[in-house]
Amino acid sequence: MNINKLQKSGISGHSLWLKLAKLLPKLLLYAIMLGLAYIFLYPFLYMVITSVKSNADLNNPLVMWIPRSIHISNYSLAATIMDYWNNLKNTVIVTAVSTLGQLISCSMAGYSLARYKSFGHKFAFFFMILAMLVPPQTIIVPQYLLYANMGWLNSYLPLIIPSFFGFGLKGALFIYIFRQFFLSQPRELEEAARVDGCGFIRTFIYIIFPVARSIYIVVLVLALVWHWSDFFEPSMYINKSDMAMLSMRLQAISDTLRLFSADVLESNYGVTDTNTINNAVLMAGTFIVVLPVLLIYSLLQKQFIQGIERSGLTGE
Repeated sequence: MNINKLQKSGISGHSLWLKLAKLLPKLLLYAIMLGLAYIFLYPFLYMVITSVKSNADLNNPLVMWIPRSIHISNYSLAATIMDYWNNLKNTVIVTAVSTLGQLISCSMAGYSLARYKSFGHKFAFFFMILAMLVPPQTIIVPQYLLYANMGWLNSYLPLIIPSFFGFGLKGALFIYIFRQFFLSQPRELEEAARVDGCGFIRTFIYIIFPVARSIYIVVLVLALVWHWSDFFEPSMYINKSDMAMLSMRLQAISDTLRLFSADVLESNYGVTDTNTINNAVLMAGTFIVVLPVLLIYSLLQKQFIQGIERSGLTGE
């Protein structure tokens, strides 16, 4: 009996070690994922918590994550200084129209690069890759001079018109994403449509577009985020405050205290204490700028992940 008990205990102990050995990689993986999640979530959590702090909490080193008092008024003050609703309208218009232009032009350009092997096809693909690699800051001077000669400064045309020609912000990257997706799709449906007499446009609208809906969601989300948060190009072409984008108006929060006197601050913004405009108000302004993008992504998250999985970016 004792021998049997020892044998059974030995077997159970061995099986326990096997279970622990199998469980250890999973625990390690979860630990790594939690660490990475903390790295990515820390700036967002810091922004949200700081946005509702008071001056006393900001200057108190003992107050880190739990404010002693909640100041929602930081958001209304940030919105007032930024002229939030007017600039939100500007940002929505530019972002929506530019994104629409890139969805149309980049998808057609990517489809033509994937399906048509005409003369100069390789050169077109080479220049598309080159456009992805060249930083926009290196060509901003000739672009600025071009748009200035065309009379496009202090307008939204430099931000919108290039999007309808497969260019614009990250346009080459979107063409590449569409090309890789179309390369992974079979040609039989298009050949059947061609036999039925469909031309390029009808084939693209009735056959290709429904199949590529998932990759359109991917490009839609990426284009919305990049156009919404872009600061560099709008700041180069737009100098009027009433035409500014939201990303350009964050600087106004820190500039308000530096440029205006106490009388102006009190009459225009109701600020009686100049210490009121601080990092908390700046974080509140940052949050209301990124909030619309967060809402859009939360609505399209499932489709976005599915589109990434089906995008075919590992293709030829």
